[in-house]
Amino acid sequence: MDRKTPVIRLEDVDILLDTRYIKVADLRYAPGKHYYDVSRRAKEELLAVKGDEQFASVLPDAVTCFVIIRTEGMPERLLLSYEYRYPLGRFMLSPPAGLIDEEDRGAEEPLIRTALREIKEETGLTVKDTDRVFTVSPMVISSPGFSDESNALVCAVVDTDDLGCLDQSGAVGGELFDGFYLPDVREARELILAGKDPKGNPYPLQTWAALMYFMSGLWKERLE
Repeated sequence: MDRKTPVIRLEDVDILLDTRYIKVADLRYAPGKHYYDVSRRAKEELLAVKGDEQFASVLPDAVTCFVIIRTEGMPERLLLSYEYRYPLGRFMLSPPAGLIDEEDRGAEEPLIRTALREIKEETGLTVKDTDRVFTVSPMVISSPGFSDESNALVCAVVDTDDLGCLDQSGAVGGELFDGFYLPDVREARELILAGKDPKGNPYPLQTWAALMYFMSGLWKERLE
């Protein structure tokens, strides 16, 4: 069956809920047809109304960080932490992550700048000029059937002999943390196969992505 691809224009959008942190948009994709989008974005910035060229170049809402720790004489490890997720009511094993601030958007490398700030705030770890930081993906969509929320994926490969700097006291706003977990490649594989964290809880998709990227060794190709 030949079906015409819907085109959603700005005038086809009504904002049903508009708060400081979240919005619900009604996307009228055909007469009498509605789809609902949960978003952080203002009406004119919704991804649904972007043309192909705009969509390809738009900045995501946030950055998720794959932090890989290298310490001499020890196996490489992935830096994860237990962060309280309010919609789930519990601490979930997660990589460092955070929203792109307005001041980041005007930076030369907004994704990298956001990643460096979030890593420092959530882990206490300072990424040095001699460490490697690079973008794995400029934008992945979290749940396109429900929301247009998106994340960039940024990897930081950090060389350090002192993990005593790891600290979660830099949490801001409603952020709550409950310790770190640093799996090596073998432990990362076990977590992927188990589908649950060491406490028996499922983990976010971003955690799965971080574990897979770390275990695959693809990050090493970026260092060559």
